[in-house]
Amino acid sequence: MLLQVIWFVLVGVLLAGYAVLDGFDLGVGTLYPFLGKSEADKSVMRKSIGPVWDGNEVWLLTGGGALFAAFPPVYATVFSGFYLALMLVLFSLIFRAVSLDFRKHDPAWAGVWDWAFFLGSALPALLFGVAVGNIALGVPLTVGGEFAGNFFTLLGFWRGGFNLLPLCVGILGLGMFLLQGSSWVALKAEGDLHDRAAKLSSTLSWVFTALAVVATGVTAIFAPATFARVITSPAGWLFIVLLVASLVWSRMSINGGNDRASWYAVSLSAVALTGIWAAGIFPYMVPSLGNAVGLPTPSLTVFNASSSQLTLMVMLIISIIGVPIVLYYMYLIYKTFAGKVDAEGEGY
Repeated sequence: MLLQVIWFVLVGVLLAGYAVLDGFDLGVGTLYPFLGKSEADKSVMRKSIGPVWDGNEVWLLTGGGALFAAFPPVYATVFSGFYLALMLVLFSLIFRAVSLDFRKHDPAWAGVWDWAFFLGSALPALLFGVAVGNIALGVPLTVGGEFAGNFFTLLGFWRGGFNLLPLCVGILGLGMFLLQGSSWVALKAEGDLHDRAAKLSSTLSWVFTALAVVATGVTAIFAPATFARVITSPAGWLFIVLLVASLVWSRMSINGGNDRASWYAVSLSAVALTGIWAAGIFPYMVPSLGNAVGLPTPSLTVFNASSSQLTLMVMLIISIIGVPIVLYYMYLIYKTFAGKVDAEGEGY
């Protein structure tokens, strides 16, 4: 039982790592047409994420791989039930990657690749939040644990009604990524682009705080069981305090003009939100809303949907060896490419 809980935590850590690291570069891509007023601005924004964006996505692949190995029924239900949404995310990420490379070698189509970069960043930022909202709310499952809805079910339409929670969490996730992106641009840029990014970051910090309050209220109304698990667990309160502290720290850093501290603070907010979500669903991995005709069906939990103890133990040993190596590699990458970025020279 302990191994199952450990792997629930490890999958959560991988998803938090993805939210922090790919969150800011998805935010940069979403802000790209609005903050990039000139070709020099756009060049700086692309170069600011150029050395790290593809490495950041490894955290998503690792999280998916860990889910497949540790909780295979959960992987099967989520990846088949969310198939269309995941395909949209996949194609968006492909277009995003292609646009970064093709833009440099195909200047005649630069405008098209710019919008491909924007859409390839904005759509995953929204859909990841919608997926998180669905898990917080619960999804319709068959007795065998298979997804019993369709794409519109994931948007909140279910049994003739509409539930605000998935879209609300989706907008909250998009707001978080935009805040991370503007903080990153302020950290990496200079001059007018820096000033506009810092000003936008200040505005987005208030917007994100308001969205977090609204999402909390919507969760309490539409997913009371999830809300109750957060406020009755020590882990839930730990992450709530962490979120409040990170928001205060972010506000103080923005007011003080400390770009690095501001980016650290908003990254901590992403970790805290992921932790609150995890505390809200534990011990469930995919809570059930029942089947299509309203009959109760079993949820997938960390205890009834895990691999064998031997598999979990072997994977844990591999993780203990491999994770520090990956973390050190990421540290070297960010250390090597630390500092401000200019529009001149090689790069995207």
